[in-house]
Amino acid sequence: QVMLVESGGGLVQPGGSLRLSCAGSGFTLDYYAIGWFRQVLPGKEYEGVSCISRSDGGTWYAEFAKGRFTISRDNGMVYLQMNSLKPEDTAVYYCAADLTCGSGYLSLTETDDHDFWGQGTQVTVGS
Repeated sequence: QVMLVESGGGLVQPGGSLRLSCAGSGFTLDYYAIGWFRQVLPGKEYEGVSCISRSDGGTWYAEFAKGRFTISRDNGMVYLQMNSLKPEDTAVYYCAADLTCGSGYLSLTETDDHDFWGQGTQVTVGS
């Protein structure tokens, strides 16, 4: 079965760090652009966080993520390093796979906009 699998979420204190991972089950992520999205509350709109292209490794970030989050690829996985976490970063984080990403990609906040969509990993920032 072809699917995306996220991991690495958890509970962290404000100012702390987490590294989220996105893996492909049944396919390799090397041939896809990968995006990270988050949903603060169930039923609320998804919010684009970051994406990385499949070819030249170009990256894009939402304004709230710039300077704190870093997206990267390594050995067929995609990572989202999140530093200086704030309580407002609390959300379920999802990865998505598509052929391309770019400056408008993070506005594609419907799951049907994407070729693949994971099941999410919970990030909770609090004491």
